[in-house]
Amino acid sequence: MEDVKQLVDDIKKGKLKPIYFLMGEEPYYIDKISGFIEDNVLSDEEKGFNQMTLYGRDVTIDDIVSNAKRFPMMAPYQVVIVKEAQDLSRTIEKLVDYANQPQPSTILVINYKYKTIDKRKKLYKSLQEVGVVFESKKLYDNQVPDWIRRTLSGQDYTIALKASQMLVEFLGTDLSRISNELDKLKIILPKGTEITPEHIEENIGISKDYNNFELRKAVGLRDSQKAFKIAQYFGDNPKDNPMIVTVSLLFNFFSQLLHFHGLHDKTPRNVASALKVHPYFVNEYIDAARNYPMKKVSAAVSTLREFDVKVKGVGSNAVPQGDLLKELLVKIMI
Repeated sequence: MEDVKQLVDDIKKGKLKPIYFLMGEEPYYIDKISGFIEDNVLSDEEKGFNQMTLYGRDVTIDDIVSNAKRFPMMAPYQVVIVKEAQDLSRTIEKLVDYANQPQPSTILVINYKYKTIDKRKKLYKSLQEVGVVFESKKLYDNQVPDWIRRTLSGQDYTIALKASQMLVEFLGTDLSRISNELDKLKIILPKGTEITPEHIEENIGISKDYNNFELRKAVGLRDSQKAFKIAQYFGDNPKDNPMIVTVSLLFNFFSQLLHFHGLHDKTPRNVASALKVHPYFVNEYIDAARNYPMKKVSAAVSTLREFDVKVKGVGSNAVPQGDLLKELLVKIMI
């Protein structure tokens, strides 16, 4: 995120590079940087003759180079943006000749999503010498709540940890989807507001009491009454609570619990670091470890593997998801 801020600050100051090669698994920052260049480098009057957008599926490297070598009209720069450039992955190395001698008055922006170029080859080295190579890496699940907090902090909002965890469990690590939902909340809520689980429930439709976050907690505490209430809710609302997601999250939880049992140093700081979880959740693992000794955890992992196959339609005989989840909980908790 600091890299993005620095890059944007340089563009604002007019410290422009002839090529911006934006690549990586996380499209959110690629879109943000490309969009900022598209909106801010040229004035509205200059854009008509000097800004164009190309798409990787419709052009060749030769087409891109031909457009990039044009001179601007009545403007200091022209901007050429290539979207979905990953469609040119087989021929992208041909860009190396242009990268060696880029047009100084052209700002060429390459959006190369979901992939990276080979850092051992000439193109990568040439791009680094003359331009910016930005790699947008996918965040891990445990990193996203902090990303949400930092993003909101810069916009004069705060968020309760449980609220951010609800967003992650419902939306996954897709930063674009999370950002869109946060934008909706910012329209409704005034600056300075702390976003709570109640705000998430009322405006996004994620239940603060019946979600995978609460199910995991109930399972860890062996609170069967609460766990089965959540299972019933999931069974009544299967589209919003697909069991394949629930099984995956429980599998990750018990896998981490297995790791916890193997730790010699069980201090909260070391547990958070070793399991790659937020320190806030460490007590959940400590409590769960008391309720599930190593042998029980190993059995739970094995059961979850079995139900992962069933959820995918093998050997379940079209059993409703709610009933299948209750059966899973019985095998794990009882």
